[in-house]
Amino acid sequence: MNADFVLLDGRVATMDAAGTEVAALAALGGRIVALGSSDAMREHIGPATRVLNAQGRRVIPGIVDSHAHPDSYAVRLRTWTLVSPDRVASRSELLATINRVCSALPPGRWGAFYRLNERASGGYPTLDELDSASAGHPVFILRTDGHLGLANRAAFAACGVAADAPDPPFGAFDRDPATRTFTGLVRETAAHVFLNAVHGADSEADIAEGMEMVQDECLRHGITSVANSLTPSKAIRAYQDMHRDRRWRMRMGIIASGRDEPLIPHLIGAGIRSGFGDEWLRLVGVEWCPDCSTSGRTAAYWEPYRGAAVPGEPVPNTGMLLHDRDDLTQRATAAHKAGLQVMIEGVGDRGIDFALDVMEAALAAHPVADHRMRVEHCCYVTPPILDRLKRGGFVDSSATGFMDELGEAYVANRGQDAMRHMWPHRSLIAAGIPAPGHSDFAVCRVNPFTAIGAMVTRRSQTGADLDAREAVTPHQALAAYTTLGAWAQREEHEKGSLEVGKLADLAVLDTDILGGDAAAIRDTRVVATVVGGVLRHGG
Repeated sequence: MNADFVLLDGRVATMDAAGTEVAALAALGGRIVALGSSDAMREHIGPATRVLNAQGRRVIPGIVDSHAHPDSYAVRLRTWTLVSPDRVASRSELLATINRVCSALPPGRWGAFYRLNERASGGYPTLDELDSASAGHPVFILRTDGHLGLANRAAFAACGVAADAPDPPFGAFDRDPATRTFTGLVRETAAHVFLNAVHGADSEADIAEGMEMVQDECLRHGITSVANSLTPSKAIRAYQDMHRDRRWRMRMGIIASGRDEPLIPHLIGAGIRSGFGDEWLRLVGVEWCPDCSTSGRTAAYWEPYRGAAVPGEPVPNTGMLLHDRDDLTQRATAAHKAGLQVMIEGVGDRGIDFALDVMEAALAAHPVADHRMRVEHCCYVTPPILDRLKRGGFVDSSATGFMDELGEAYVANRGQDAMRHMWPHRSLIAAGIPAPGHSDFAVCRVNPFTAIGAMVTRRSQTGADLDAREAVTPHQALAAYTTLGAWAQREEHEKGSLEVGKLADLAVLDTDILGGDAAAIRDTRVVATVVGGVLRHGG
């Protein structure tokens, strides 16, 4: 029987356990049926076979981004305005962008903006500056970390937040220390007051339509599989509609959101376990977010933040936690007993310790050997935390995307000496702790190669020193986005490496990221992306 897809003349890094490299492969029905030389694979070519000639380029398994937010990104691509540093380099540019967008809005519509990095764009605007730029519209600007935002006075009024409103549990409306009036900066659950107002009108159709753009962007960067962190019910419904209508061109994993209050109890009650679904759409697990943002100075650490405090920030500041330990332990234990893979976010060392306290309690209540519980982001891994991860068999689901884009802020907020234990992949590998990497997009950019490059060079995009003692090899960095990404969501038999029987998901690169200049990795471009033996980008 002829193959329906054949790749020829590549330098294929299969990422199998033996480190095998081949020149070609053949696939039938979306799965690999043979690997070997180009001459051998030509024997599988028939009249209807799709043939892709890699022309001597590096070929890798499709990238598995094991923690991102494509659902919210889908909506923001359609209706929000991007204000990342490559778009706005100064506060005056930011205010001009706000004014331009808001001046064109119909009466009563919100002006919504995302991925503000105040360190690279001239600092936070004042409340008066926001009001002046907003043309009378309510405005909300989401900081790049997704944990903080800026709101103008019209936004406070639209959400019914009075001048004397108390802070919500696990959040803060920042106030000027002298006048006690709002600064406009809102943290954690206070930011969700405004996010909920902006997103309230989003529909399943909005998410599905935006996902067409998200898929295009992922495929353009060689990503063939994404796990949607903190997926709410609305997005799950949209994704099922897309599956019914055969609109998936990449693979989607659902990590159900603990923020969507009835969702996880409903999954437990329905008897739905991790793994439910198919190769296109599958439930990976469940997640809660008790820890926050280092670049936004809210993540929980044992030692205070360094550098100048933002007006309204507590001094000294050791960050905040967003859940009660006993309550979260009860929730996580129930999910774990029901067969749902548990994931809890921890960023600072205090936040990671909190996540491990909860997961250790769940395991004590219901021991499981191969549980694959994950600490999401898991940035500041001190030696005692590394020992806890190792003893408990936990996964360090590492926010490697932060290294490149937010590394400079980490150095500024935690100090150069802290970089020794920030995303310490060399130490994690030496200890045998699985540490897949992820982008957390749209917190960071979709492109995985900038993060893979930072793992190898230990330099951020601005050149910040992230401590070269924790640098890894290009092969190890790629494994974090392929084999380990698949393993961390129990899909190692389906994806992550190019082997007979596995899905024919791969990317052809313009750069040899495994054998060339490490500094060039971040500039890698994807020549072609194949999902299930079908060319989905380039060629």
